[in-house]
Order: sequence, then C-alpha cells, then structure tokens
Amino acid sequence: MITIVVPIFNAEKYIVETMERVFNQTYPDWELLLIDDGSTDGSINKIKEFLAGFPAAKQDKVKLILKEKNEGAAKARNTGLDNAKGQYIAFLDSDDLWHYGKLEKQLAFIKEKEAAFTFTAYEFGDEKARGTGKFVFVPPSLTYRKALSRTTIFTSTTLFDLAKIDKELLKMPEVKSEDTATWWRILRHGYTAYGLNEVTTIYRRPKGSLSANKLEAVKRIWFLYRKAEKLKLLDSLCNFTLWAARATIRRL
Repeated sequence: MITIVVPIFNAEKYIVETMERVFNQTYPDWELLLIDDGSTDGSINKIKEFLAGFPAAKQDKVKLILKEKNEGAAKARNTGLDNAKGQYIAFLDSDDLWHYGKLEKQLAFIKEKEAAFTFTAYEFGDEKARGTGKFVFVPPSLTYRKALSRTTIFTSTTLFDLAKIDKELLKMPEVKSEDTATWWRILRHGYTAYGLNEVTTIYRRPKGSLSANKLEAVKRIWFLYRKAEKLKLLDSLCNFTLWAARATIRRL
C-alpha cells in the first residue's frame, strides 16, 4: 500500500481538486492522510463535503488528522509519517495535482530500480493549475554531491520504500526549505535518488507564493549550505553558483 501524506493549511480553494486526482489514480491500493495544520478557512468543510459523495469503503481510505495549532508543513508531514501504514510513502502538497497514472508508473519504477527513493519530472502550473508549458525534467539519478548544486527534486513527485529506508530519515526538520534539507540528509546517508523523467505532477505556483520569491529562495539555499549541511565557504560558493545557473535556466 502507498500512504499519501498531505499537509493542509487554509487550502479550501485547492484541496478538492487535489483529492479528486488521488481518488482517480489508476493504482487503487492507497491511503490518504490529510493533516490539517490549524486551518482557519473552510478546508475541513470542503474535505467533508467531498468525501460525503463516496461510499463508506472509499471514505475509509482517507484519514483526516486535525492539529490543534499551526506548526508548519514539516511537522504536519511528520505527523503523517507517524500515522502511515503503507510500505510506500508519497508526499503531496495540498495545491498540487497528480496525473492519473502517477502512482502506478512510479511504483513500477521504484520496483524496477530496487530503489528506496525516487522522484519524477513535473510541470509548472498557474493559479488554476493550468500547465504553463514550463517543465522540469530530471536526471536518471542523484547522489548527495550532485544534489547539492540543484533543487530538482520536487516534494509532490517523491516516492519512498520503507522496506529499504528508515522512516525516521524522512522526518523533516523545522527549517525553511525543509523538503530540500530532508532530501540532502537522506542522500548524505548513502542513498541514491532515482529520477523518472516523465511528467507526473503539476506544481501550482500562485503569484506571490514563497517558491516564486527569488530573493527568499537565495536566502534559503545559502542557509542550507552553511547551517544545515555545514559546507565550507568555497564549497558553498561553488554549489551556489551551479544552483543559481540551473535555477535560472529552469525558469526561462
């Protein structure tokens, strides 16, 4: 079974569409863990209204976990990991969309590679998740050293096999860009991430989102180099230069 972990915070505009894509996956053996991180909008009502339209057997595949206060995406995902029952873990953000064959194709891929950690290509979407024609294609594999100079691994495209990797390694730290920090930590422990170079996901990027703020992205990546990974200044500069070049090309 694949456990799908979705952190939610004030996602009433997007969560139903995201859930629809999960419910219509061609691979049927999944559980969906929705971790509400103290939403103050109508997210919970939207989820309940959506589920009410399905028979009990389908509703039972979904678990809604309500946190008492907002603690951030990292802690929300970690709560999901603590409650996961599946052998495989897939992360999905509450505003992103999967193509319908995503889970089936990626599960076949992770088994073919006998891998613990996989990720896929994706397409940038606008506010309404309409594809913009800007794609991020991925390399066949990434080691720790290679991953430091690129942020190719997108959270909503990842799939992990808990039979091959300790769940604790997937727990995310409370830092900005907690997902990238997690991927680097996993790779630093000797794992290789394998890339399926097929677009499976639409990365919704509303105007003004954190990921769209270039200056903030620069600050976050530099913090990870110097504080999280504790790289020397020269190593940090070298990796930063390559990262900036690739990030610029990716957005052209």
